[in-house]
Amino acid sequence: MKLSLATLAASVAVAAADPRSAAARWNNLRRRLSYEKIAGYAPDSQVTDHCAIDLDQQAIEAQLALKTPESFENAQRIYKEGGHSKSYAQITLTGDGIASDLKKDDPVMGRNAEGNEVSGKAYEDHNAGSKVLKIAYSTTDIQSSYVGCQVGGLQDSDSNQKGCFKDSGDLTIGGQEYPYTYVPGQDNNNGRTIQGFSTGARDKMRVGCKGCPYDDFSYFYDYYGADDYADQWILAAFNGESTQFRNGNADFSRYGLDGKEQVIKKGTAYLSIFMYVIREFEDALDDCEQRCINCNYGSVHAWDEGVCFYTGSIEGQDGITEDGKLLHQLADKRCQDYMTCGVDGTDLAGQAKLNYDLFDLFALGNYQLTSGNCPAARQTTKKIVEKMYVPMIQGAMRYAYKVDKLQGGEKEKAEGAAANVIYENLRVGATDTNYQQVKDAFESVYGQMGIKCGDIGGLWNEAEKAYYPGMSPCVEVTSQESSSGGTNKTLAIALGCTFGALFAVAVGVILYMRGKEKQGAPVFKTSEHAEKS
Repeated sequence: MKLSLATLAASVAVAAADPRSAAARWNNLRRRLSYEKIAGYAPDSQVTDHCAIDLDQQAIEAQLALKTPESFENAQRIYKEGGHSKSYAQITLTGDGIASDLKKDDPVMGRNAEGNEVSGKAYEDHNAGSKVLKIAYSTTDIQSSYVGCQVGGLQDSDSNQKGCFKDSGDLTIGGQEYPYTYVPGQDNNNGRTIQGFSTGARDKMRVGCKGCPYDDFSYFYDYYGADDYADQWILAAFNGESTQFRNGNADFSRYGLDGKEQVIKKGTAYLSIFMYVIREFEDALDDCEQRCINCNYGSVHAWDEGVCFYTGSIEGQDGITEDGKLLHQLADKRCQDYMTCGVDGTDLAGQAKLNYDLFDLFALGNYQLTSGNCPAARQTTKKIVEKMYVPMIQGAMRYAYKVDKLQGGEKEKAEGAAANVIYENLRVGATDTNYQQVKDAFESVYGQMGIKCGDIGGLWNEAEKAYYPGMSPCVEVTSQESSSGGTNKTLAIALGCTFGALFAVAVGVILYMRGKEKQGAPVFKTSEHAEKS
């Protein structure tokens, strides 16, 4: 990315101007250059294990695509148990317990079934005398070989046990050897799962973090009335049941396997993971120490994690692929529908202009955090979050048009959904859909959301070489400006409904709510942000 060169030049210039900081800055640059890029972004920390969360998404989608009751059970197991991120073994010592306390991250060594050395570290603190230990597998800087043990909820045929500890042997801990036993196919687990992004949201996004409650999470929480709204939605779809939210309910008993497939795979990627991306950027801001160049490694690491969860590992170092599973790929898909691909946002193919813009902002935010410019990083984060909603809006309007004018079937109705206009037109089980009402509702709050008509574009009909009737780009209303103050719960409904897949039933509505609040007309009169329980 062009900003990476700017960052390098700026860093060298500052180091030259201030010799006392030269060593620290050069060490930081060397660290930057030592990690593989993430679709063009240069991380300053090891995040290969985090990027691999998209392999769980890929495995879930592969099982859903088989469309059998058994394959859906397999997909749900991967959703709950993972398989590719934060791998650890739960091992039972067969002799005495450990002689002394084992602290988290203390080194542990063992061997695999072939007799090769396997390195690990304590997953958590263990007291002296403990006989059941959790040992995390070491990870590398190389994405293609980041970890050698991938089991979790995966099918045996899809798992990788080559780098797992063998079923019995000795572990070396603190210079001592301890005999152990365990079942590799059952006792190799994962500490990071897509389900966990949602079930842990309360403590990480609403009540347990330094900057809690995070605004964007609050929009969804206020709308649905549940911290784990994403998990409830996804499990209801798996089970063919109705959700029990305060707003935005859906009855998935109306759907067959085709519809459920769309709901689930879009819900996991665009609802659960989407919000966790924002959470990581917010966490980076929470940890940022202003005007302290050497204090913000943890903050930058959280930022790198956010980029990983947005992009995934499949995108590679250049981001040029059609096989990605997360939000980077969603933007690239939607730009082909709205002719917003390419650097200028005028092409029908290639990388989305949105991704060009976002990755420049990702690089800028990294530099701001590294240099301790926390206020500037907060403004950059605000711009990132605003842009992240663009593909959701594009998806909601696209599916509304397909259902209304092109007579889309169960798949389309499962992919779209949005305050009363958006929700009633796109909700699960809607009897009628008016795409123009949905389009008008979104466009009425673009200014308040920090989104421009050019960001969205128009729904393009390649066969006719023209925009679909009524779906050409809107015209900017210059009097509407993005508001920088106040909590905006109104985006919650529009956001709720826009999420590209029946979470469109949430994103669209949440986005709309967010915009209406910035106009001074909130959909919800009372905020629940201050609720402590």
